[in-house]
Amino acid sequence: MRDGFRQSMAWLHTWSGLLVCWVLFLVFTAGTASYFRDEISLWMEPELHAAAITPVSNLVATQNAIRLLEKEAAGSPRWFITMPTDRNPAVRVGWSSPPVKGEKGRGKFNSADLNPATGERLADVRETRGGDFIYRLHYDLHYMPAKWARWIIGFCAMFMLVAIISGVITHKRIFKDFFTFRPKKGQRSWLDAHNAVAVLALPYHLMITYSGLVTLMFMYMPYGAQVAYNGDEKAFLAESFRQAEVKKPAGQPAQLAALAPMIAQAEKHWDEGQIGRFTINNPGDANATIQITRERDEKKLSHLRQSMQFDGVSGALISTMGDDASAAAETRGVLFGLHVAEFANPLLRTLFFLCGFAGCAMVATGALLWAVKKRQGYAKELAKGGRVGFGVRLVDGLNIGAIAGLPIALASYFWANRLLEVGMEKRSEAEIRWFFIAWGIAAILAHIRPNRRMWQWQLVAGGVLFALLPVLNVFTTDTHLGVTLFQGKGPVAVAGFDLFVLGFGLLLIYAAKRLAPKKVALKLDQKEQAIEKTSSDGDHSTLREAT
Repeated sequence: MRDGFRQSMAWLHTWSGLLVCWVLFLVFTAGTASYFRDEISLWMEPELHAAAITPVSNLVATQNAIRLLEKEAAGSPRWFITMPTDRNPAVRVGWSSPPVKGEKGRGKFNSADLNPATGERLADVRETRGGDFIYRLHYDLHYMPAKWARWIIGFCAMFMLVAIISGVITHKRIFKDFFTFRPKKGQRSWLDAHNAVAVLALPYHLMITYSGLVTLMFMYMPYGAQVAYNGDEKAFLAESFRQAEVKKPAGQPAQLAALAPMIAQAEKHWDEGQIGRFTINNPGDANATIQITRERDEKKLSHLRQSMQFDGVSGALISTMGDDASAAAETRGVLFGLHVAEFANPLLRTLFFLCGFAGCAMVATGALLWAVKKRQGYAKELAKGGRVGFGVRLVDGLNIGAIAGLPIALASYFWANRLLEVGMEKRSEAEIRWFFIAWGIAAILAHIRPNRRMWQWQLVAGGVLFALLPVLNVFTTDTHLGVTLFQGKGPVAVAGFDLFVLGFGLLLIYAAKRLAPKKVALKLDQKEQAIEKTSSDGDHSTLREAT
């Protein structure tokens, strides 16, 4: 115990936050952007912006989609049909190609966006991962096995949970400090900012961290289920989360049953609930099955969705799933639903986004606070022309590369989407490469010169790249702000994205301007350091000497 319980919690809060803060900043940033991943994906597919889409019934949209799949995916073992939503008016079809002989694993996955009224492809849409890349980045990272990445993210999330709880214990005046901000006070100002953004969305921070751990709880803590089910993971999943049974192909061709009775039966069973997705296993085979999944219900927090499975040839109902979920499964579904906020309307999703943005600021100010505090210990050396220690330089470089470099990487991802050739091979991977190339360059430069001027350069670079995205749209698309905002044509989400990146870019440029180097007197630094030490240690004699 370090000089009492609260002092020990302060030490724990500092180091549990600092050691993983750069990974947490990536997770918070990518996760926050993912609340609008559908809108990001739409912006990154400008070929869909001007498509005239006529709403039709689920039956017509599904029949049109099946006709295209029968033509282009006849040998596929599985078809997927996703119904239109208010955020994506197109029908999205997907299918798995048969595995290549002699090669292990599944075949290539293909997808297409269709006009629900005609069943025709909407356009020759550019290949892009869109917002899905950002969403997967916040828990799967990239260029590494997903299991390794999820263990890393889980480890960092546990540190985050410890940092939040210890931070609440440490700051006994935490809610009073929320209304206190003293600008231009060095370390005190960073601490005030850190307290303010942390308390502003404290319930959200606790919820998003804990629910993130719960979503992967069976990977982190599998031992209870393994003991209870003697290592039979399939039996555990079948009992806890009932899954539709998928039979092996019979090898006998057969025609799919009519969809109208199945759709009518599903909608009646769900009290006119909307259909969200069709999954057709073994299409064209005697053992074909059709699984109909309900669209998310905005009145429910749970991520769990009801579904019904039918025989693909006779149309007979085989089973229903999700109608009577166990308390444990429903609890996990609610926590997962809260984490991804699928239930949220646009206004509530914006509130989640703002809370996530506060989380990004909390992590960033916490990382900067440590560096500012440590740098004060080198005030005399710096005044004599010396340098700070290796540890502080390393943290400064990591702070610049992670906090100021990540906006450069994200903006480069969006620029690559517009500038890369539309028909190039493996285009989506090229966009992602530019994300990491830009971030890598920013990180290297940050470690070469980890000072205030580098902060300015990188913040300006990110700000300019973001602020010029709407200008780039003028030259690369027909749905720029002049059309979407002033003429009222095109998707509203596209105009919203352009306005946000413009405002965010200007915010970064303003932050860079505020970081203009200023000469601070050594005496004031020493006085402030003494006052800060007195505030944390309670040594009133030091305060009298300093003042």
